[in-house]
Amino acid sequence: MSIVATEIVLPERVEPEGLLVTRRSLPAPGPGRAVVAVEASGVSFAEQQMRRGKYYDQPAFPFVPGYDLVGTVLAVGPGVDTTMIGRRVAALTKIGGWSSHAELDAAALVAVPDGLAADAAETFVVNGITAWQMLFRIAKARRGQTVLVHGANGGVGSTLVQLARAEGIHVIGTSSTRHAEAVRALGATWVDYRGDVGQQVRALAPDGVDAVFDHIGGPGITESFALLAPGGTLVSYGTASTKNDEGNSRLPVLRLLGRLLVWNALPNKRNAHFFNLWAGKRDLPRFRARIAEDLAAVFDLAARGVLRAQVGARVPLAQAARAMRLAESSTVVGKVVLVADTES
Repeated sequence: MSIVATEIVLPERVEPEGLLVTRRSLPAPGPGRAVVAVEASGVSFAEQQMRRGKYYDQPAFPFVPGYDLVGTVLAVGPGVDTTMIGRRVAALTKIGGWSSHAELDAAALVAVPDGLAADAAETFVVNGITAWQMLFRIAKARRGQTVLVHGANGGVGSTLVQLARAEGIHVIGTSSTRHAEAVRALGATWVDYRGDVGQQVRALAPDGVDAVFDHIGGPGITESFALLAPGGTLVSYGTASTKNDEGNSRLPVLRLLGRLLVWNALPNKRNAHFFNLWAGKRDLPRFRARIAEDLAAVFDLAARGVLRAQVGARVPLAQAARAMRLAESSTVVGKVVLVADTES
């Protein structure tokens, strides 16, 4: 089988219009590998930072972005179950998803339930795994508790809100006024992030919240920690407030980690964590098993209609620049999804 893949290449630090559309021939899949025809891949904050050269551990330029994907298995290599051919699957890739075809380790593929569309499933891959692990594995949130979700209109935020509400957890969600009704429709109590967030949250939860999910970082992380109830957990998973800062891209993360370490050393009975999706990858079989378990749980909720996919926009692969601009505009609810050009 001869396959020519269309790929979106990030050549260097560029504006979205500097992304390149290229083509290359894919070899037959090797042992333990599979070729997937990509139907959908997401545009996340990671890619936005990668184009600026500011993602914490991105590879050297040039490379193909794309943190996750959903598609159909076209071919498998030696040692791979041939019944996988024709199945719709999802994969967490970190890079390489912005392509019409991808060769991946078959062991990293997770089955997508029948009836769950590719673009809908795509919104739950990196976002769903991140939200599930932060909510249940780290914060260990449970029914009746109250949590604060910053950026509740975003890809991870909207998934967090839905997962929490499905579990009977009260959610306070921040966003701009533009997205207030969308956040309320997800089941959260809306708070204007441009106002005095601390005052608004304390009025709703005078004794503090049980968990805060903060992707913003920067000076505001101090307030997020201060809003916790005794025994509460801060889960930090980004430094969006520093996205346009010049200088070493690792410094904001390292400063944040240092601050969290100091807080955890204090006798304040509150916890602070930095979420790293790739933690534990050195034990690859165990890492993949955990990813597959958590994503399967999220997919099951989506297939049963408990979770609603928040597709902010569907953009053809070849128009990745437009998709990036849209994702960076902060005007959409949910996730911008690149789809196979044949679907456009």
